[in-house]
Amino acid sequence: PVGTTVMRMTAFDADDSSTDNALLRYNILKQTPTKPSPNMFYIDPEKGDIVTVVSPVLLDRETMETPKYELVIEAKDMGGLDVGLTGTATATILIDDKNDHPPEFTKKEFQATVKEGVTGVIVNLTVGDRDDPATGAWRAVYTIINGNPGQSFEIHTNPQTNEGMLSVVKPLDYEISAFHTLLIKVENEDPLIPDIAYGPSSTATVQITVEDVNEGPVFHPNPMTVTKQENIPIGSVVLTVNATDPDTLQHQTIRYSVFKDPAGWLEINPTNGTIGTTAVLDRESPYVKDNKYTALFLAIDSGNPPATGTGTLHITLEDVNDNVPSLYPTLAKVCDDAKDLRVVVLGASDKDLHPNTDPFKFELNKQSGPEKLWRITKLNNTHAEVILLQNLKKANYNIPISVTDSGKPPLTNNTELKLQVCSCKKSKMDCSATDALHISMTLILLSLFSLFCKSFP
Repeated sequence: PVGTTVMRMTAFDADDSSTDNALLRYNILKQTPTKPSPNMFYIDPEKGDIVTVVSPVLLDRETMETPKYELVIEAKDMGGLDVGLTGTATATILIDDKNDHPPEFTKKEFQATVKEGVTGVIVNLTVGDRDDPATGAWRAVYTIINGNPGQSFEIHTNPQTNEGMLSVVKPLDYEISAFHTLLIKVENEDPLIPDIAYGPSSTATVQITVEDVNEGPVFHPNPMTVTKQENIPIGSVVLTVNATDPDTLQHQTIRYSVFKDPAGWLEINPTNGTIGTTAVLDRESPYVKDNKYTALFLAIDSGNPPATGTGTLHITLEDVNDNVPSLYPTLAKVCDDAKDLRVVVLGASDKDLHPNTDPFKFELNKQSGPEKLWRITKLNNTHAEVILLQNLKKANYNIPISVTDSGKPPLTNNTELKLQVCSCKKSKMDCSATDALHISMTLILLSLFSLFCKSFP
């Protein structure tokens, strides 16, 4: 406003302050620049206060050649008479900015084009603001005030250019809407001065066109889950998959194919999506993790170029009693004069799951000859103990043992424990030279019987 005090100039005179020799008066000798008026300021001759004397319209930073004025101030003693002595100083006055110009869009409507399924900046909105770029009176803040119910769009300010960067943050779907209209407003970081308001130029419309893209088919559901018994017949149907094409405005067909089938167990009908088995499903396969087999399938549309969707199938395999139990260890050593005739503790394991595993049944196959040389005693559900009934002479013996699981029907594994009877002297066991190899006739007879059955089915 007119009459606003800008600053105070103070001069000092070493003469007697009670005389006119130190009676000072102030005066503006020169103003630089001289526009828009050569007399922008006035100085109180007695107090030295510099005040504004022009209309606020002229004291406008945005219309000045420079926002800096330099005033050469004279101080004269003798009350300002011509005979007085003078001193001069320069007063520098900087015209600060006020937020008296709202930002305005450079045009009322902006256009943007974006492909469906894509995110990122799609258009930069430009504004003009005559305020000082180094202040919050110039920096712009953008807001989407209409047309964004799904929060698919965001707008941020470019700090270097003050432009509004409009971005897609949630991919758009051409089949839902091919066009979007946004209403954007722009304001400053700092509030406008009271007698200034945001006008219609502080809002703009953005017309967004969504371009159609050939999207890949989508499996429903994904992942797909199914439970099957292992060992089902080859050619069994596992599942019929369902994939649909999001491009509902295009009439396309879908074909199916196998993408990843680690064990090579499956096939898929390319037309109707029916998945069948080409091999026996095996729960004990190394390709099965936690009873679950995973395969991937593709659905390919007829677009140009074709688009592909991927579906995941998890097959949970139920256990079938298809593994005989195995026996360990298969070798034992004992001294020919041993006092402790307990030869070895045998354990059994089965790759199947309960109830197709333990408790195991341990049995000795029939021993040849009039004398029984050993027996087997069950210790718990998974272990048994072989005990000699008498000391044996140094030799190698094969003890025929059968172990049977608890499956329905149960499976039996006929195996043999190799027993080495060794000479022991001075705590050293010598099993090198043996007199003879004693083989259970029962095991031989069982082997011959097995061969006979295979020859005559």
